[in-house]
This record gives sequence, C-alpha cells and structure tokens, in this order.
Amino acid sequence: MNLLQLPDAGAQLLPFPVALGFVAALGAMIGSFLNVVIHRLPREESIVFPNSRCPSCGTAIRPYDNIPVVSYAVLRGRCRSCKSPISARYPAVELLVAALFALVFWHDRLTLALPFDLVFVAALTALVFIDAEHMILPDVITLPGVGFALVARALVPNTYALGFLADGLLHGLPDWTVSLAGALLGALVGGGSLWLTGFLWERLRGVEAMGLGDVKMMFMVGAYLGWAHTLLTIFLAVITGSLVGVSIMLARRERDMKMLLPFGIFLGAGALVSLLAGHALIGWYVGRFVP
Repeated sequence: MNLLQLPDAGAQLLPFPVALGFVAALGAMIGSFLNVVIHRLPREESIVFPNSRCPSCGTAIRPYDNIPVVSYAVLRGRCRSCKSPISARYPAVELLVAALFALVFWHDRLTLALPFDLVFVAALTALVFIDAEHMILPDVITLPGVGFALVARALVPNTYALGFLADGLLHGLPDWTVSLAGALLGALVGGGSLWLTGFLWERLRGVEAMGLGDVKMMFMVGAYLGWAHTLLTIFLAVITGSLVGVSIMLARRERDMKMLLPFGIFLGAGALVSLLAGHALIGWYVGRFVP
C-alpha cells in the first residue's frame, strides 16, 4: 500500500485510505459550518454568535446533537426539543462537502495546492446553496474570494495554457509572475465575459440577463482557475443551465423565456468540474477537435 509522504522530507505519514477518510471527515465538519453560513449570511446575521439553534423553537443545539450527518440520523431529522422537522439540506451539505473534499484530496494528494483548493470548494458550495435558496451571491464571499485567488496563484503558480505569456511578454520572469498575470486574465475572461453578455442582452432586449453577483463570482473563479478552465466552466454552466431550463418548461408545459434560474448553481458546478477534471476535458477536446 502506498504511503503518503511529505514532499520534501519524505517522511511516511498515513496510509492513503486513512488520510482520505480524515479529509472527508474534515469536509463534513466544514459542511456543518457552511450550513450556518448558508442560513445566516442572506439574513445578514452573524455566523459566529449565537450558537446554532433550532429555527422553529430557538432552542440551542447541544454539541452531541450537532455531529455532522450522525446527529441528523439519530434524531431522525427532527429537533430534540420541539420535534419540528430539520431541513434535509443540512446533512446533504455535510455529505456533499465531505465527498468534494475527498475528491480534491484524491486529485491533489498532499501538496501545497490542497488547502487552497479545499477553501475554494467550500466557498463555491456556500455560493451554490445560497443562490439556490435566495438567488443572491453575497459580496462577502465573492469579493474576498478574488483576493484569495490572487494570493493562491502567487503561492501556487498556475501556468496552464499561459505559454503565450511565458514565452512572450513575460519571458524570463518567474512562474508566480506569469501565474498572477494569468489570474488577472482569467478574472477578465470570467467576470468580463458575463458582464458583457448581460450588458448586450439588456441593450438588445431590454431585459436583465445577468446579475452582478454572477459577474463577481466569475471574477473569483476566473482568477483562481485561469482563462482556459474558466471558459470550460462557463460552457458547462450554459449547457447544464439550458437543459434544466428547457426541462422545467416542458414539465410546466409553458414557454417562458424570461424564467429566472439561479445561474450561480450552474457556474459553481461547472467550476468544480473544471477544478477536478478540467485538464482531462480540455486535453480530450483539443486532441479530438483541434488540428
């Protein structure tokens, strides 16, 4: 069995399955915290105080009733005090983040990219669920997320598809410089393309097509993933969003071209796929369709 090793020291740490389970458990705990963020941020409440309480009766949740996934199963999805149903979103978020953290660890292994990717995934998860429920993408996540992405790209350079910069204008400069330039380009491609699309659509049709929340979110995603993976993110979001929109119209048996969908859901899902499988998907596309 392969053992995890420190990149430099080469010291054996943990068997890979044990480490994977540990990261998944960490993800479940982060998911529990994200449930607080998802519930309180749109209501402009503190995510720190007070302690978690039942939304129905206001009773403080005891620590042993706040164990991710397990407590929900033990309580059979009901508050211990008032017996009111607890939203299935809570264990769903915990399980989802646990699975995503495990996938990121599988993808990154024990590298410097790992903690940054985990934070990025956590932020995307919060944005997706907030947008699904409230159709907003809070600035308090997206704007600091842009700064976080720039710091990440300075510390963990991403020079994928930036040969035209490394061999041209920025030739001879260190990788982190090329990476930062690529992050700015990615932010422009992500946020800029969505803003331009919304601006042109509103001018042509007189209808708002793209909220600024989506634009700010894609500034963050673009800066973190780079221009190539950002284009993939938008492509995946448009395809999945269109399929879902058409499916809803068919189910309702009505044609409503002005139907509003929380596009942040699809952008977040596309960004997650791009993070974990973007290299493979882009490589497949280039190998199959680009001469």
